Amino acid sequence: MSLFKRKDSPNWWIKLTARNGRRIQQSAGTADKVKAQELHDKLKASLWDQERLGIKPARSWREAVVRWLEETSEKASHSDDKSKLVWLHAYLGDLTLDEITRDVIDTVRQAKLKEVKPSTVNRYLALIRSILIRARDEWEWIDKVPKVKLFKETVERERALTTEEAKRLLDELPEHQRAVVMFALATGLRQGNILRLEWSQIDMPQRHAWIRAGQSKSRRPIAVPLNDAAMRVLRAQVGKHPERVFTVRGKPLQKAHNAIWTEALKRAGISDFRWHDLRHTWATWQRKAGTPTHELQRLGGWLTGAMVERYAHLAPDHLASAAGNIDGMLAGYDLATRKSSLNSSTIRKTA
Repeated sequence: MSLFKRKDSPNWWIKLTARNGRRIQQSAGTADKVKAQELHDKLKASLWDQERLGIKPARSWREAVVRWLEETSEKASHSDDKSKLVWLHAYLGDLTLDEITRDVIDTVRQAKLKEVKPSTVNRYLALIRSILIRARDEWEWIDKVPKVKLFKETVERERALTTEEAKRLLDELPEHQRAVVMFALATGLRQGNILRLEWSQIDMPQRHAWIRAGQSKSRRPIAVPLNDAAMRVLRAQVGKHPERVFTVRGKPLQKAHNAIWTEALKRAGISDFRWHDLRHTWATWQRKAGTPTHELQRLGGWLTGAMVERYAHLAPDHLASAAGNIDGMLAGYDLATRKSSLNSSTIRKTA
């Protein structure tokens, strides 16, 4: 029977079997048998189109979102994707993937632009594009993807503290936040990695710490050699909590970027500075001290060298020694001597 009733539902239910053996059983969403029959006939026709004509079934944005979240659950930005998709639901939640056109995406772009800056809008548009591309290339749910035009972004800002600014900031912070900031400047770790750091991740005798793969943005473990500054911070934290390293009033510190941080920056006379810029400061200091790019990449846990190249220009003296490696190839060739040996007629000809 194609239409039937269930004891636990007032609505009619549809049961169909495709030629390939695939079974479909779903609620018609109505107690009206005529309307249920109409939906049944549409589903049956759709199955025929798929089997005989090779037409793909219409897939919804909701289906794509569910599958995307399942397949990307290990992404460091998974929670950020979720929050973006919640906002996007109002514009895309009732559409099939085929109905998401350039006009629809333009509507999303303009709506979000009223709330945030263009670079943030780009993160939402890029998420839509990524889901649609996967639906086309991997899931084979759609045949084409509309062009998603992003806003042109300015060059990423680079803000690093001088040593004098760092000292002023540290002086203005309370003890618990001073420890976190000092550790960030000593190791280059991200705020989340520092705040969640546990004693089980630290080997004090070996002066070594590590960030687990599931905790790092690159989803790869990060080895953290501990320099003297980092060791001083850790020794001062010993005994304050049995598990977590950084605490306040005996409890794990949950957030370092707050009103106390903002007020300390003001008192220190430091402007245009974010908490994440502590990582930029660490990388800048490392390059100026001559740390090679490939070593900086490993220390900072960057997946590729592209993010590290922004600091390449900060160590010209280090590069100068490399540039001098081929001096021996040109030794003994004196341009001044060569020029003096040219006769006057040769000089006139080349003039």
